[in-house]
Amino acid sequence: MTTTATTSATTRTKPAPASGTPPFGRALCAMITPFTPSGALDTAGAGRLADRLVSEGCDGLVLSGTTGESPTTTDAEKAALVRAVREAVGNRASIVAGVGTSDTRHTVELARQAEKAGADGVLVVTPYYSRPPQDAVEAHFLEVADASGLPVMLYDIPGRTGTRVEPDTLLRLAEHPRVVAVKDCSYDFLGAQRVLARTDLAYYAGCDEHNLALYAVGGAGYVSTVANAVPHRLRAVLDAFDAGDTARAARLQQQATGLIARMMSADLPGAVTAKGLLNTLGLPAGPVRAPLRPADRETTDGLLAEYEHLTAP
Repeated sequence: MTTTATTSATTRTKPAPASGTPPFGRALCAMITPFTPSGALDTAGAGRLADRLVSEGCDGLVLSGTTGESPTTTDAEKAALVRAVREAVGNRASIVAGVGTSDTRHTVELARQAEKAGADGVLVVTPYYSRPPQDAVEAHFLEVADASGLPVMLYDIPGRTGTRVEPDTLLRLAEHPRVVAVKDCSYDFLGAQRVLARTDLAYYAGCDEHNLALYAVGGAGYVSTVANAVPHRLRAVLDAFDAGDTARAARLQQQATGLIARMMSADLPGAVTAKGLLNTLGLPAGPVRAPLRPADRETTDGLLAEYEHLTAP
């Protein structure tokens, strides 16, 4: 990208969501990346799955995140996935492309690639393994935000990266015109509320058990792994809350707890459990890539039982 283009992007003002609408929607799915039986990227399956998710209540799709097995997909596959999903859903949903890596230079390249492929925003995780200090974390995010014209969703998941994005760091990052959102997997509910109270960042629950709780204190919605299987049921929680029926919202959230626990607290990554359930349901998913291993029969039977219980008439 030329210096002129970069400077022009940097001077943009932060977009003001109309009528309080979150920048990427409310109900976002952290979509799995479908593979063929041989392990190749299944762009046709990705299109079918994306269409189903949007038709059943998702107004945003997050691609190539943790659940999307981003560490094991190539740069070319990431771009092809964005293009396939954009073709399938058109403008019916926002597309946020995961571009985070442990290398700032590589992350910048992926952000520019995502913009060219048609994404509406980028998801940028804290650099992992090297465990940079907070000033380096901040500099990393700012360099990525300056690299393209796309709005940025920061991804705070210290349990996987080894490094927290501290609330004070988030407060400073919120001043950047294209840092507009946070996917929060910090398990620091007080810290999230501190940032919510002092910025206009759109906070998305990244842990399904927090979907309603974070929304109730001003969060924007969720980026959900469980939505791969039950997008309509999770969307109904937000719809009930927005309609003022908080008791119904709480009841719907509680009803989903069994499936949430099975998918997210089974000592297995969400990509494994989500694909295990979707394969059982005959939906596009396919195998996981090594080093992940597929869910065993006992796990998939338990997932299916919870799914059937939740979706029973």
